[in-house]
Amino acid sequence: MQQTNLNMHVAGLLICGRDPGIMTNEQAHAAMQLHIDCTVDRCRVRRRARTTLVEAGRCVLDQRALPY
Repeated sequence: MQQTNLNMHVAGLLICGRDPGIMTNEQAHAAMQLHIDCTVDRCRVRRRARTTLVEAGRCVLDQRALPY
């Protein structure tokens, strides 16, 4: 299978230790589902996805999840 830009971005979502870069809301939602068993402390994909969704107002964090 030839690697296209789309395939490369999807493949980048599979590796927890690699920052996938800027995501759309749809990509972030998919990444959150894909990494459902991961924590934001250890998984860079889930951390980026959560940040994307919070900044877009699509996800509101519980007070316990806030760093302060």
